[in-house]
Amino acid sequence: MTPSHDDILAAHRRIGAHVRRTPVLKLARGDLGIPHDITLKLELLQHAGSFKPRGAFNRILSAQEAGELPPAGVIAASGGNHGAAVAYAARALGLRAEIFVPELTPATKRARIESFGAALTRTGATYFEALAASRARAAETGAMEVHAYDHPAVLAGQGTTALEFEADAPGLTHILVATGGGGLIGGMAAWLAGRVRVVSVEPHACPALHDALAAGKPVDAPVGGLAADALGARQVGGLMFPIAQAYVSEAVLVEDDAIRAAQRTLWDGMRLIAEPGGATALAALTSGAWTPPPGSRVGVLICGSNADPATILG
Repeated sequence: MTPSHDDILAAHRRIGAHVRRTPVLKLARGDLGIPHDITLKLELLQHAGSFKPRGAFNRILSAQEAGELPPAGVIAASGGNHGAAVAYAARALGLRAEIFVPELTPATKRARIESFGAALTRTGATYFEALAASRARAAETGAMEVHAYDHPAVLAGQGTTALEFEADAPGLTHILVATGGGGLIGGMAAWLAGRVRVVSVEPHACPALHDALAAGKPVDAPVGGLAADALGARQVGGLMFPIAQAYVSEAVLVEDDAIRAAQRTLWDGMRLIAEPGGATALAALTSGAWTPPPGSRVGVLICGSNADPATILG
């Protein structure tokens, strides 16, 4: 089910006391070495280090409102950021949380999840193997699954990012968004509904939406490279795919070297630590993989900060 404007507005009201309205920063031509005026939304400053608490809180609070939240609490599978968000939300709401992550999840993200008090299980080579294990565990305990991207309440929660971006930076013609399973770009595109062109940016090593749009349906895609822990979905979500077909104007791919360079650009120019997935959208601009059309007004979502600083500064 595609979240409506009313769904996203309701999500914004529901989660407002629990998430930050992250800042928007306008950069003049030449700043960060980019030959275009751009506007950044710094969602990497969100609680738990990424945009993910928006969807996690909306999923949990909407279930609570409906009387559907079980005594066993919540369970989730994640490459790292979603798990941290669910753990953070569960702690804030006094709930038990179990998080399943694959072997590729970095130690930094595992420590982040455990710092919020969740029980952590590391299993499987990929997110989808961790998801299968989490679902088997949920069948035993009765805990409620908080899916990382393929649930209407999660999509609506992530859509609040676009609601704020549009309100705080009116007049944008394009917004660049990093894509993994598609919850963020799906929710944002559902809110923007064609008023702003939404450009998906993925690593060449994790091209799930790019390949799905080319095939006309979600298909299995490679999972690898620098940003696999955040953007490494084997397939995009079935709920977001029709939204992407309708409202995502382009699917751009970038190399891992470009992502690493964009991370360094954010550090050198702004003293911001962005994880690889968090810098992926900016990499499309800094590498030249995407060039703004003449007269465009471009926004870029910087979506995650859960990185070991040594990987950028070393």
